[in-house]
Amino acid sequence: MTTKTISLAITGASGAPYAARLLSLLNQQGYLVHLMISDAARIVIAAELDLQLPANPDKLSSIIAKRFELDQSLIKVWSKENWFSPVASGSSAPSKMVICPCSTGTLSAVATGASNNLIERAADVVLKERGTLILVPRETPYSLIHLENMVSLTRAGATILPASPGFYNQPKSIDELIDFVITRILDHLKIDIELTPRWGYANKQQNEQ
Repeated sequence: MTTKTISLAITGASGAPYAARLLSLLNQQGYLVHLMISDAARIVIAAELDLQLPANPDKLSSIIAKRFELDQSLIKVWSKENWFSPVASGSSAPSKMVICPCSTGTLSAVATGASNNLIERAADVVLKERGTLILVPRETPYSLIHLENMVSLTRAGATILPASPGFYNQPKSIDELIDFVITRILDHLKIDIELTPRWGYANKQQNEQ
């Protein structure tokens, strides 16, 4: 059994391709992923990935594994009301969690400690246990309410990592833009995977030629 575990929540903001890419890379690295998908996320996934996901969590792992060619044994899908799942308790939850993409509604709920569903509770657990919580909002513009919630979460120890890809690598495809953001997420998870050139290294190589 793998000792590498992580929680991944997908909520109803645009950005499903980010979540799919992150899940695929974590799977390739042998991480057991505790996966939570909100109802709104299933709608966005259908629109952005052309993938219809049933509400029944028991069927999700096989569908996702087949679509993205993943090891199904490393994906554990939990319903939003499964309070007996490992992620709901500080005694068994993974110490790392990513909400990608993170809707502003989820951002607000986590910032206020609402814990009305499993995603919110799992994030609350990671915060209270002083773990690594990364939220990846994809919204524009941000209102003062959004920004104040981000400040509250940052003060509580979370990392706000907006899905804002850079262009200094002169990306040629959407996949490269996605990988830019995923690289930053992996950096904060301390998972070393080189997906895109680092700032300065490409210029240094060019100058040395």
